[in-house]
Amino acid sequence: MAPEYAERASLLPGAVVWTRAAVLPAPSAAPVLPDGCMDLLWTEGRLLVAGPDTHAFRPGPGLAGPWAGVRFYPGTAPALLGVPAHELRDRRVDLADLRPAAEVRRLTGRIDAAPDPVAALEDLALRLAADAGPADPLLRAVVASLAAGRSVTATAERVALGERQLHRRSLSAFGYGPKTLARILRLQRALALARSGVPFADTAARTGFADQAHLARDVRELTGLPLTDLVRS
Repeated sequence: MAPEYAERASLLPGAVVWTRAAVLPAPSAAPVLPDGCMDLLWTEGRLLVAGPDTHAFRPGPGLAGPWAGVRFYPGTAPALLGVPAHELRDRRVDLADLRPAAEVRRLTGRIDAAPDPVAALEDLALRLAADAGPADPLLRAVVASLAAGRSVTATAERVALGERQLHRRSLSAFGYGPKTLARILRLQRALALARSGVPFADTAARTGFADQAHLARDVRELTGLPLTDLVRS
């Protein structure tokens, strides 16, 4: 039996290709947690873009799937799609809202008819990236710095930007300011540690939370679920 969810590294540097079987509508569906990324999504007859989330997203009845997606490295999707990330924050939009409808119909039909639609979707992402040109190395430096637990001030100094400039660049690239991005990246680090078996108190200490209670509050605020439930899932 095929797994409900599977992913692999993409041929596009830093990206991930994933597939998900058809899911039940909310509230039964597993939530999609904020991760600082944007995704190009395909289900038969549709191409969509998932904007950057600030909280957990639950698929509604019209988004049951099955799905395939390319999850872009944080900050890289806006250049590929030609739209600032903050315009898509907490949204799922049809690709035809961002690019010419006739082009999107042709692309959707090509992926629908492909022997391997997942590979065809990845090929589309690769072509979008080739058209956009090289990714901005400054954005990767911002992600790396915040993911390492550095403060916004230290990150701004590291990339030679003022904090206001960093905030403005972050809105366009990530969909929100660097403080929110840092919080989301910290959430992902904490979940990875907790799911690997690290005790919650140690997880909190190793990922920069004041204590285990602070970790639990932040997880619930960002995901709507208790940490214990997320670790079990």
